[in-house]
Amino acid sequence: MFLEKLKNQIQQNKFHFIGEETAFKSAVLIPLVEIENEWHILFEVRSFTLRKQPGDISFPGGKIDDTDSSPLAAALRETSEELGINPKTINVIGELSPYIASPSFVVYPSVATLDYHQLSFNKDEVEEVFTVPVKWLLQYEPYMHSVSVEIAPKADFPFEKIMNGANYQWRTRSIEEWFFDYGKYTIWGLTARILKHFVEQLKKL
Repeated sequence: MFLEKLKNQIQQNKFHFIGEETAFKSAVLIPLVEIENEWHILFEVRSFTLRKQPGDISFPGGKIDDTDSSPLAAALRETSEELGINPKTINVIGELSPYIASPSFVVYPSVATLDYHQLSFNKDEVEEVFTVPVKWLLQYEPYMHSVSVEIAPKADFPFEKIMNGANYQWRTRSIEEWFFDYGKYTIWGLTARILKHFVEQLKKL
């Protein structure tokens, strides 16, 4: 009985990784727009008045709310709010694999086409928008810099419970930060990592 119940529980598990259930979840949309018969990817420059990451380049998207039926629904809602576009006019192409930034933060990217001429972006959230041709991205080689991340336990960490106590040798890990330079714009961080993955998928077509 125990093993049968366990088997059923495991089969019902819909999570992609341990910790996903309690992680901070957000969703983004990679918007494809057609300009003069050529496909482009649209990016946002975050408003300079925002408290978090003002001026950064991003895809439309944001936190997944409890009222969102799925990550894709959240991405469509956020895109509609930020770009002022009717979600019914967004043509969803598909969903990419989630990006696990850490066990406590995950981003769900989706790909869709938009009508570029319908945009009326929200100036409270978006400073400006710009597009990058897919053809250019397929030929461009992004460059990478490594960032070292060190673990720093808080003062109340129970060192007495682990081998070597306060002398425990924590592993320093390295994060790859990718950069795409397009004209006056530099795309980096989480957006660049998702973009790089998407471009790799495009190259397989």
